[in-house]
Amino acid sequence: MAERETTVGIISDTHGLLRPQALAALRGADMIIHAGDVGNPDVLTELEAVAPLFAVRGNIDGGAWAVRLPMTELVDVGGRLFYVLHEVSQLDLDPAEAGFAAVVSGASMRPEIVELQL
Repeated sequence: MAERETTVGIISDTHGLLRPQALAALRGADMIIHAGDVGNPDVLTELEAVAPLFAVRGNIDGGAWAVRLPMTELVDVGGRLFYVLHEVSQLDLDPAEAGFAAVVSGASMRPEIVELQL
């Protein structure tokens, strides 16, 4: 039996505003990863209504609601581990040595995929 693909929606730096276009793009995802700078707990509530959510705290996330957000998170995506943090510059481990399939980060304000061959 073939493995079922997992669709992961990735978002970050919402800064308290979840645009309708972003929400529409995330619909149909099996899970959502928010890589920090959420800005408002309502954003988390909206995302949780779409799919299971994994979120980390960014540098603007403060207050009682943000305390429940971890600084880093390990997310199992179909048997592969994704390491999530807000600022990739704070990565203090070797992802390949740790066995991570991917590192997901925010803070750059631009989408980017970097593939490393190991």
